[in-house]
Amino acid sequence: MSAATPAGGILIEGLRKVYGSGDTAVTALKNVNMAVRPGEVVGLVGPSGSGKSTLLKCLGAIIEPTAGRMTLGGRVIYDGGWTVPDLRALRRDQIGFVFQAPYLIPFLDVTDNVALLPMLSGQPNAQARARALELLQALDVAHRAQAQPAQLSGGEQQRVSIARALANRPPVILADEPTAPLDSERALAVMRILNQMAQQAQTAIIVVTHDEKIIPTFKRIYHIRDGQTVEEAGEGRALD
Repeated sequence: MSAATPAGGILIEGLRKVYGSGDTAVTALKNVNMAVRPGEVVGLVGPSGSGKSTLLKCLGAIIEPTAGRMTLGGRVIYDGGWTVPDLRALRRDQIGFVFQAPYLIPFLDVTDNVALLPMLSGQPNAQARARALELLQALDVAHRAQAQPAQLSGGEQQRVSIARALANRPPVILADEPTAPLDSERALAVMRILNQMAQQAQTAIIVVTHDEKIIPTFKRIYHIRDGQTVEEAGEGRALD
């Protein structure tokens, strides 16, 4: 896939990350190249210490790469240096995060957990809550809209965290082991949801995983070893 191919999505070119300098320098990413189209869910797999977490942190604008170029949603965000003035706003408005643990705010109900990011982005409360309810309905947890996080099952909490990630309509979602704590049925349900949401919103999604239950669902997989990526075709097993 050429650098000009994605009109949106994710494009990583020659990404490099070195921690430290001189004799103590450690190269975590050597020459990472990836492309994820809008509407696509791609797996990222590799052993511990291979660079997965570093790559996700670079993509999420949490740590700064050493060299290379990153494009998210058709916008170059890094090219030998950050090209956006406000990384906090970038993370809030352009990148959705889904983690292994849902990290819901315990003193807010489900609706407000999802509506919080749009509110922080300046949306009127009523509009943000309407968006939250729309997503909760799509994810089949609208009946829990007024519940506290502690009242939800693990699968329900993860659905709410996905709704939160989608709330600001980001072009990119980074999911870090989103199915690790779930049984097979719930794990496949989460992957079904991510694929549906990716297609409906034309969101590009990277799923970092060790979960053997979901790896057959990916149509494309990137393996990362020793800081470098290799692409291969996945099984693309149907989730219906």
